[in-house]
Amino acid sequence: MSIANIPQKYLWLVDVNPPNIIKQGLALYGTLERAGTASNPEILAWASECGIPYGSDDIPWCGLYAAVVVKRAGWDVVKSPLWARSWVNFGTKSPEAGLGDVLVFSRDGGGHVGFYVAEDTDFYHVLGGNQSDAVNIIRIRKNRLLDARRPAWRIKQPDSVKRYFVDASGAVSTNER
Repeated sequence: MSIANIPQKYLWLVDVNPPNIIKQGLALYGTLERAGTASNPEILAWASECGIPYGSDDIPWCGLYAAVVVKRAGWDVVKSPLWARSWVNFGTKSPEAGLGDVLVFSRDGGGHVGFYVAEDTDFYHVLGGNQSDAVNIIRIRKNRLLDARRPAWRIKQPDSVKRYFVDASGAVSTNER
């Protein structure tokens, strides 16, 4: 996992030995959608890697990002992964959101999916794709959470899979597109 693009306030993630889902997700940190009719070939390659028909990064790609991260981490991708709300079928229901869990949110016109990194009083800090047209960590209001899903661990769950509380600072997302 390269720490070159990770914001300073989240560098602690490297020290806690995060689950592979977070390692794989952070490896893609900073990937940007291309403006206009051109698409980022890296994002299109994720679709090919996952066997998902996908033609343009103008199509919401949070579910595509989740699919490539989950696949690279060694887990099965849900059916219809481009539909963010399909991710409520991933793994098992989490008793409380923890590091590496898949978080599914409501949003106007659909849903959003990303990975739990941390939280503050009112917001989850979410590693996700198509957040302001990039892979980044952004704060999403807790009351938008539809479900938190945890990988069905085949071996012992890493000790780092737990809640992390951080300062309430950083950009707040209201509609991930």
